[in-house]
Amino acid sequence: MKFNLIERQNWDRNPYFEHYLSQKCTFNITVNIDITKLLEQLRNKEIKLYPAFIYMISQVVNSHEEFRTCFNVEGVLGYWDKILPKYTIFHSDNKSFSCIWTEFSNEFSVFYKNYNDDIKRYYDVKGLFTKPNEPNNSFSISSVPWVSFTGFSLNINDGSDFLLPIITCGKYFTQENKILLPVSLQMHHAVCDGYHASIFIEGIQQLANNCHDWLS
Repeated sequence: MKFNLIERQNWDRNPYFEHYLSQKCTFNITVNIDITKLLEQLRNKEIKLYPAFIYMISQVVNSHEEFRTCFNVEGVLGYWDKILPKYTIFHSDNKSFSCIWTEFSNEFSVFYKNYNDDIKRYYDVKGLFTKPNEPNNSFSISSVPWVSFTGFSLNINDGSDFLLPIITCGKYFTQENKILLPVSLQMHHAVCDGYHASIFIEGIQQLANNCHDWLS
Protein backbone atom coordinates (compact mmCIF):
# COMPACT_ATOMS: atom_id res chain seq x y z
CA MET A 1 0.00 0.00 0.00
CA LYS A 2 1.40 3.38 -1.03
CA PHE A 3 2.61 5.88 1.57
CA ASN A 4 2.41 9.43 0.21
CA LEU A 5 5.00 11.84 1.58
CA ILE A 6 3.88 15.30 2.72
CA GLU A 7 6.08 18.23 1.70
CA ARG A 8 5.78 20.17 4.92
CA GLN A 9 7.25 23.37 3.49
CA ASN A 10 4.30 23.53 1.05
CA TRP A 11 1.69 22.11 3.43
CA ASP A 12 -1.00 24.58 4.53
CA ARG A 13 -1.38 22.81 7.86
CA ASN A 14 2.29 22.86 8.78
CA PRO A 15 2.12 25.77 11.31
CA TYR A 16 -0.69 23.97 13.17
CA PHE A 17 1.12 20.66 12.86
CA GLU A 18 4.36 21.98 14.35
CA HIS A 19 2.58 23.79 17.18
CA TYR A 20 0.38 20.92 18.34
CA LEU A 21 3.07 18.30 17.81
CA SER A 22 5.45 20.25 20.03
CA GLN A 23 2.67 20.63 22.60
CA LYS A 24 1.96 16.87 22.44
CA CYS A 25 -1.70 17.82 22.18
CA THR A 26 -4.29 15.11 21.67
CA PHE A 27 -8.02 15.30 22.32
CA ASN A 28 -10.92 12.95 22.94
CA ILE A 29 -14.59 13.28 22.17
CA THR A 30 -17.36 10.81 23.03
CA VAL A 31 -20.75 10.84 21.33
CA ASN A 32 -23.80 8.60 21.25
CA ILE A 33 -24.52 7.22 17.79
CA ASP A 34 -28.13 6.31 17.03
CA ILE A 35 -28.00 2.66 15.92
CA THR A 36 -31.73 1.91 16.18
CA LYS A 37 -32.17 1.24 12.47
CA LEU A 38 -28.77 -0.39 12.12
CA LEU A 39 -29.35 -2.85 14.94
CA GLU A 40 -32.72 -3.85 13.50
CA GLN A 41 -31.16 -4.53 10.10
CA LEU A 42 -28.30 -6.49 11.64
CA ARG A 43 -30.64 -8.64 13.70
CA ASN A 44 -32.75 -9.39 10.64
CA LYS A 45 -29.62 -10.55 8.83
CA GLU A 46 -28.15 -12.30 11.90
CA ILE A 47 -25.02 -10.15 11.77
CA LYS A 48 -23.25 -9.04 14.93
CA LEU A 49 -22.76 -5.36 15.68
CA TYR A 50 -18.98 -5.44 16.19
CA PRO A 51 -17.94 -6.29 12.60
CA ALA A 52 -20.44 -3.77 11.29
CA PHE A 53 -18.98 -1.15 13.63
CA ILE A 54 -15.44 -1.95 12.49
CA TYR A 55 -16.57 -1.67 8.87
CA MET A 56 -18.25 1.70 9.42
CA ILE A 57 -15.23 3.12 11.23
CA SER A 58 -12.90 1.88 8.49
CA GLN A 59 -15.08 3.39 5.79
CA VAL A 60 -14.96 6.83 7.37
CA VAL A 61 -11.25 6.68 8.17
CA ASN A 62 -10.43 5.71 4.59
CA SER A 63 -12.60 8.51 3.21
CA HIS A 64 -10.46 11.31 4.66
CA GLU A 65 -6.74 11.88 4.25
CA GLU A 66 -6.43 13.51 7.69
CA PHE A 67 -7.38 10.24 9.38
CA ARG A 68 -4.65 8.36 7.49
CA THR A 69 -1.83 10.82 8.19
CA CYS A 70 1.06 9.55 10.29
CA PHE A 71 4.81 9.04 10.49
CA ASN A 72 6.13 5.99 8.69
CA VAL A 73 8.72 3.63 10.15
CA GLU A 74 11.47 5.98 8.96
CA GLY A 75 9.87 8.87 10.85
CA VAL A 76 8.72 10.67 7.69
CA LEU A 77 5.32 12.37 7.62
CA GLY A 78 2.77 11.30 5.04
CA TYR A 79 -0.50 9.49 4.55
CA TRP A 80 -1.52 6.02 3.44
CA ASP A 81 -3.73 5.43 0.44
CA LYS A 82 -5.62 2.95 2.63
CA ILE A 83 -5.42 1.73 6.20
CA LEU A 84 -6.72 -1.47 7.77
CA PRO A 85 -8.50 -2.02 11.08
CA LYS A 86 -6.80 -3.81 13.96
CA TYR A 87 -9.18 -4.57 16.78
CA THR A 88 -9.50 -6.36 20.09
CA ILE A 89 -11.26 -9.68 20.65
CA PHE A 90 -12.21 -10.94 24.10
CA HIS A 91 -11.49 -14.40 25.51
CA SER A 92 -14.32 -15.22 27.90
CA ASP A 93 -12.57 -18.18 29.52
CA ASN A 94 -9.63 -16.28 31.03
CA LYS A 95 -10.96 -12.71 30.57
CA SER A 96 -7.98 -11.66 28.44
CA PHE A 97 -7.99 -10.11 24.99
CA SER A 98 -6.01 -10.26 21.78
CA CYS A 99 -5.51 -7.76 18.98
CA ILE A 100 -5.84 -8.91 15.38
CA TRP A 101 -6.19 -7.16 12.03
CA THR A 102 -8.38 -7.79 9.01
CA GLU A 103 -8.02 -6.84 5.36
CA PHE A 104 -10.54 -4.12 4.53
CA SER A 105 -12.88 -3.88 1.57
CA ASN A 106 -15.43 -1.20 0.70
CA GLU A 107 -17.89 -4.02 0.06
CA PHE A 108 -19.27 -5.11 3.40
CA SER A 109 -19.88 -8.68 2.26
CA VAL A 110 -16.18 -9.04 1.37
CA PHE A 111 -15.01 -7.45 4.59
CA TYR A 112 -17.44 -9.53 6.64
CA LYS A 113 -16.06 -12.73 5.11
CA ASN A 114 -12.50 -11.57 5.86
CA TYR A 115 -13.54 -10.77 9.43
CA ASN A 116 -15.23 -14.13 9.98
CA ASP A 117 -12.25 -15.98 8.52
CA ASP A 118 -9.92 -14.18 10.95
CA ILE A 119 -12.23 -14.70 13.92
CA LYS A 120 -12.53 -18.41 13.15
CA ARG A 121 -8.78 -18.80 12.94
CA TYR A 122 -7.61 -16.57 15.80
CA TYR A 123 -10.51 -16.32 18.27
CA ASP A 124 -9.14 -18.99 20.61
CA VAL A 125 -5.48 -18.07 20.20
CA LYS A 126 -4.24 -16.41 23.38
CA GLY A 127 -1.74 -13.58 23.39
CA LEU A 128 -1.64 -9.85 22.81
CA PHE A 129 -0.89 -9.81 19.07
CA THR A 130 -1.87 -13.17 17.63
CA LYS A 131 -2.27 -12.60 13.90
CA PRO A 132 1.19 -12.28 12.35
CA ASN A 133 2.46 -9.78 9.79
CA GLU A 134 0.48 -6.80 11.00
CA PRO A 135 0.82 -4.18 8.24
CA ASN A 136 2.22 -0.73 8.96
CA ASN A 137 -0.95 0.83 7.55
CA SER A 138 -3.25 -0.23 10.39
CA PHE A 139 -5.20 1.72 13.02
CA SER A 140 -6.75 0.80 16.36
CA ILE A 141 -10.36 -0.05 17.27
CA SER A 142 -11.52 -1.53 20.56
CA SER A 143 -14.72 -2.26 22.43
CA VAL A 144 -15.81 -2.10 26.06
CA PRO A 145 -19.19 -3.82 25.67
CA TRP A 146 -19.85 -4.20 29.39
CA VAL A 147 -20.37 -0.53 30.23
CA SER A 148 -21.87 2.59 28.71
CA PHE A 149 -19.62 5.59 29.16
CA THR A 150 -19.84 9.33 28.64
CA GLY A 151 -16.10 9.75 28.23
CA PHE A 152 -13.08 7.58 27.52
CA SER A 153 -9.42 8.55 27.42
CA LEU A 154 -6.55 6.31 26.35
CA ASN A 155 -3.20 7.55 27.60
CA ILE A 156 -0.15 6.56 25.56
CA ASN A 157 3.15 7.07 27.35
CA ASP A 158 5.60 8.87 25.06
CA GLY A 159 3.04 8.65 22.26
CA SER A 160 3.27 12.29 21.23
CA ASP A 161 4.04 11.37 17.62
CA PHE A 162 1.22 8.81 17.29
CA LEU A 163 -1.07 10.59 14.84
CA LEU A 164 -3.67 8.02 13.76
CA PRO A 165 -7.14 8.02 15.34
CA ILE A 166 -8.06 5.54 18.08
CA ILE A 167 -11.71 4.52 18.35
CA THR A 168 -13.47 2.76 21.22
CA CYS A 169 -17.14 1.81 21.54
CA GLY A 170 -19.06 0.98 24.70
CA LYS A 171 -22.28 -0.81 25.62
CA TYR A 172 -25.33 0.40 23.73
CA PHE A 173 -28.38 1.53 25.69
CA THR A 174 -31.95 2.70 25.14
CA GLN A 175 -33.00 6.31 25.65
CA GLU A 176 -36.21 7.98 24.45
CA ASN A 177 -37.06 5.03 22.20
CA LYS A 178 -33.65 5.14 20.54
CA ILE A 179 -30.79 2.67 20.83
CA LEU A 180 -27.56 4.61 21.34
CA LEU A 181 -23.96 3.45 21.08
CA PRO A 182 -21.26 5.46 22.89
CA VAL A 183 -18.28 6.00 20.59
CA SER A 184 -15.05 7.58 21.77
CA LEU A 185 -12.70 9.15 19.26
CA GLN A 186 -9.12 10.08 20.13
CA MET A 187 -7.19 12.29 17.72
CA HIS A 188 -3.89 14.13 17.59
CA HIS A 189 -4.43 17.87 17.25
CA ALA A 190 -1.39 18.10 14.98
CA VAL A 191 -3.38 16.55 12.13
CA CYS A 192 -7.03 16.92 13.16
CA ASP A 193 -9.20 19.66 14.65
CA GLY A 194 -12.72 19.73 16.01
CA TYR A 195 -14.00 20.09 12.47
CA HIS A 196 -12.43 16.79 11.48
CA ALA A 197 -13.90 15.12 14.56
CA SER A 198 -17.34 16.35 13.50
CA ILE A 199 -16.82 14.93 10.01
CA PHE A 200 -15.89 11.59 11.55
CA ILE A 201 -18.95 11.50 13.81
CA GLU A 202 -21.32 12.59 11.07
CA GLY A 203 -19.89 9.95 8.75
CA ILE A 204 -20.54 7.19 11.27
CA GLN A 205 -24.08 8.39 11.89
CA GLN A 206 -24.83 8.57 8.17
CA LEU A 207 -23.62 5.01 7.66
CA ALA A 208 -25.83 3.88 10.55
CA ASN A 209 -28.81 5.75 9.08
CA ASN A 210 -28.22 4.40 5.57
CA CYS A 211 -27.24 0.87 6.60
CA HIS A 212 -29.62 -0.70 4.10
CA ASP A 213 -27.44 0.62 1.26
CA TRP A 214 -24.32 -1.27 2.31
CA LEU A 215 -25.87 -4.25 4.09
CA SER A 216 -28.04 -5.27 1.14
